[in-house]
Amino acid sequence: MKQCRVLNLYKSYGEKTLFEDLSFTITDSDRIGLIGVNGTGKSTLMNLIAGAEYPDAGEIEQPKNYTVKLLDQEPDLKDHFTVMETIFESDAEITNLMTQYDLIMKEYEKFPESEEVQSKMLNIQQKMDEENAWDAASKAKSILSKLGITDTEKKIYQLSGGQKKRVALAQVLLEEPDLLLLDEPTNHLDYEAILWLGQYLQKYAGSLLFVSHDRYFIDQVSNSMLEIDKGKAYKYKGNYQRFIEAKAEREEQEASSEKKKNNLYKNELAWMRRGAKARTTKQKARIQRFESLESSMEKNQDQELNIGALSSRLGKQVIELKNVSKAYDQVLFKDFSLLITPGDRIGIAGSNGSGKSTLMNMIAGRAEPDSGSVEIGQTVKIAYFSQEIEEIDQKLRMIEYIRESAEVVETAEGTISASQMLEQFLFPPEVHGTPIYKLSGGEKRRLYLLKLLMKQPNVLMLDEPTNDLDTQTLTVLENFLDMFGGVVITVSHDRYFLDKVADKLIILNNSSTPEITLDDYSTYVEKQIDQQVKEAVNTPAKQPKKTDQKEKTRLSYKEKLEWENITSDIEKIEKHIETLEIELEKTGSDYMRAEEINKELEDLNEKLETAIERWSYLSEYAE
Repeated sequence: MKQCRVLNLYKSYGEKTLFEDLSFTITDSDRIGLIGVNGTGKSTLMNLIAGAEYPDAGEIEQPKNYTVKLLDQEPDLKDHFTVMETIFESDAEITNLMTQYDLIMKEYEKFPESEEVQSKMLNIQQKMDEENAWDAASKAKSILSKLGITDTEKKIYQLSGGQKKRVALAQVLLEEPDLLLLDEPTNHLDYEAILWLGQYLQKYAGSLLFVSHDRYFIDQVSNSMLEIDKGKAYKYKGNYQRFIEAKAEREEQEASSEKKKNNLYKNELAWMRRGAKARTTKQKARIQRFESLESSMEKNQDQELNIGALSSRLGKQVIELKNVSKAYDQVLFKDFSLLITPGDRIGIAGSNGSGKSTLMNMIAGRAEPDSGSVEIGQTVKIAYFSQEIEEIDQKLRMIEYIRESAEVVETAEGTISASQMLEQFLFPPEVHGTPIYKLSGGEKRRLYLLKLLMKQPNVLMLDEPTNDLDTQTLTVLENFLDMFGGVVITVSHDRYFLDKVADKLIILNNSSTPEITLDDYSTYVEKQIDQQVKEAVNTPAKQPKKTDQKEKTRLSYKEKLEWENITSDIEKIEKHIETLEIELEKTGSDYMRAEEINKELEDLNEKLETAIERWSYLSEYAE
């Protein structure tokens, strides 16, 4: 069994200690969800395991020939490479063969009758067969397609930041290392891509350690959890849901212990108030115990605040979009109308490039529609949490930065100070004087969000708020939004977050008319999948067109044989599925047989999907 062992790890940056005597083991079958508040060192830990950084003390033991690959939050890719060259950067032979093939194919398209060119074509096809380059290229295109990348000849410098992250993700997935390290792999992925990635990682043959804010994704993929807290590692068996249960059990035990401590404190306080006479050693010891207990009680004071009362007054008129239209390279919206009323909780979802951020900017008055109008009420006070945070003076201390918005905020229940708000958002008092340049990226986003809330907005607009925020901060934010008295409008791909905070959805589906639904996001997606399945069942299998022999020379000999048989293979699988579905209906109370059939159907449907993807790839060259 291959194992990666982290032993007594110590790592610090200046005055900040990240890990102290941190130890844990990653085994063959582990799919570990790594969690912890931003700034606890999750990304640093991954860099240490990958060998990109070195610990101050301790060691990381790995077997010989043990491969580790890391997907960084900001991958470093070569700008002049194409997408496909980037994917196979670590496999020089395949990259070289594919480059040669592309060059010879261009020659062949110009001179198809040339015997010399035909000989070159045959030779390169044979070499690619020997190196399994066809299969590698097919798998690469399939994975890239699932992640929303279709043009594999584009140069890296032509891609957006999100597209680069997806290319880097495809690259590490194809390399299939012994240990795969993924730092926020779901950032910049839409729902379909996240769902596919979760299913792919469930079957991953090696070990997996990953960080994600998407709690449904963590729950789907992980079989154990690793929590980093105050420099220590705590490993739990089971997925995210089981981790939450185990943590709740532990906190319940701690609460019971705290209750006993409270009772003891009350008794000791009563004794002290009666006038303890420090004449005996026993009494001196009791006084010292009281002082120690009192100090402990002050540290653990419950500081729950009604932070939801921070919003300012909002009138009846909020925001109204009247017949707005907007187009860039394509039409995003046409004659779209929307009335936003007090108390609305609106989620905006859709595929990448469908216009979610554009719609948010129009609602906020940051972008003008091509036609139509946007009316914003006089009492509306908008706070806009965008994907790109404002420029921050890095030398400012955290408390100074927050106080730029307000020293204190007034609520019906009283005042809330900047320091109290920092504590609510998981910044303990001892770090309030920390300069901003010492914070992690996630901590800076959390601080920026808090500064916006201190301005007491009544319309809160959140553009992908879950990116780079840890699960604990998201829980705090969700609790805040639950109590928030104003309007909330959020763009997110995070299913869990949308399910919790939105009671109305605007779905952008690359048509000019956005869809509005009162379903929660998970229910909406399930309905869409059910509809797609029904349509697929009712649509006959597509028959490939016959092609002449000259066109078929683009396929290798092995692929020609595969192409000739693949349609009948697909039909056989479909027929087998149909037979099993009929048998399943007749099983009655024979649950064991029903379970066997369901398992077989699951395998067959996966086989069918793979076969159809393969047919799609082959048809490009055959036609």
